[in-house]
Amino acid sequence: MIHPHIADALKVPDLVRLTDGLVLLRFESMKIYSALAAVRHLLERGTVRAGQTLIDSSSGIYAYALALACHRYGMRCHIVASTTVDATTLAQLEILGATVEQVRPSRNLKLDQELRVRRVREILTERPGHHWMRQYHDDVHYLGYQEVADRIAAEFPAAPLTVVGGVGSGASTGGIVEHLRVTDPSVRLVGVQPFGSVTFGSQDHHDPEAIIAGIGSSIVFDNVRHHLYDTVHWLDFAHAMSGAVALLREHAVFAGLSTGAGYLTATYEARRHPDRLHMVIGADTGHRYVERVFARHTEALDPAALKPVEVRGPEEMTMPWSRMTWQRTPCPAHWKERAA
Repeated sequence: MIHPHIADALKVPDLVRLTDGLVLLRFESMKIYSALAAVRHLLERGTVRAGQTLIDSSSGIYAYALALACHRYGMRCHIVASTTVDATTLAQLEILGATVEQVRPSRNLKLDQELRVRRVREILTERPGHHWMRQYHDDVHYLGYQEVADRIAAEFPAAPLTVVGGVGSGASTGGIVEHLRVTDPSVRLVGVQPFGSVTFGSQDHHDPEAIIAGIGSSIVFDNVRHHLYDTVHWLDFAHAMSGAVALLREHAVFAGLSTGAGYLTATYEARRHPDRLHMVIGADTGHRYVERVFARHTEALDPAALKPVEVRGPEEMTMPWSRMTWQRTPCPAHWKERAA
C-alpha cells in the first residue's frame, strides 16, 4: 500500500509476540489514530473548516499526533506544551508548522496541567475562532481506536483476551476495549497508573521521579470511563523504568516508559491468568526517554523479583506497586468533587 500521507503509515501498529501468552501492540506514536479520526470527523461534520486553528494542551505524543493530523488535513495547529516535552518533539512540531508555547516550569504535575489548561482558555478568549480539541474530555477521540480493535479481533478471533495499557485520557484503552466488547464482552481491561494520579484515587501518593504524565492525571479527565476497567495497577518510576529496560533487554523492543509499566504489569497478570492472552499497548518508542530512563539502565530492578501489593481500595494502596480488582465499577461521584 502507498499511503497518501506519512501519518497514515505511522499510525499502524505492529503486533509482536513476546511469549506464548503475551503480545505487544507496538505503536510508533499511538495518538495519531485518535487525532486523525477526530480531525476528519470534525471536518466532515462541519464543526471546523479547512485552515482553522486547532489548539490543545499536551505533555508529548498527542501534540505530535495533532500536528501531523493538521498537516494531513490542511489545518493550523497551536500547542500549549508541558515543560516535559523534549527538544526533538519541539523541533518536529515547529517544522510541521505548529506554533508551540511551553508553560513555565512547575514543581509538580498538577500545577503543570492547570497552567496549560488556563493558558488554553486565555488563548480561546483572545482568539475565539480557534477550536479546542479537548483530548481529555471530548469523546471524539475514541473514534480512531475502533479500527485498532477491528484488527485485534481479526488477528485473535478465539483467544480469551486481556488488554493492558496506560489509562491516560482513557480514549485508547477505553476505545479499543469498548469496541472489542461489542462482540466479546469477556475481554478484560487492565489499566496502568502512576502514583499521584487522581483518575483512580492515588493523588495522596507522591513519586518524586514521576515523569509518566501521559498515563495519569492530576485533574479529572471526562474521557476516562471507569466502568470499562477490570483491574488497576499503580507503579512508581523505578518499576516503570525496570519494565522498559527489561522489554529492551529481553525482547529488543525500544519503547517508552508507559510501555515499560504496561509490560511489567502484563507479565504479572499473565502469570496469574495463564489461560488468557495478554496484549500490552505500547504507546510510543523510547527515544524521548534515553537520558531519563535508558541511560540509567544499571539502576533497573530485576523484574522477576517484583510483585504488587494487593489492595481492596485506593486508601490501602502503597508504593512502589499496588494492584486492585476494579470490577468495572463507575467512578465514585465524590472523587470528582474532591479532585475539582
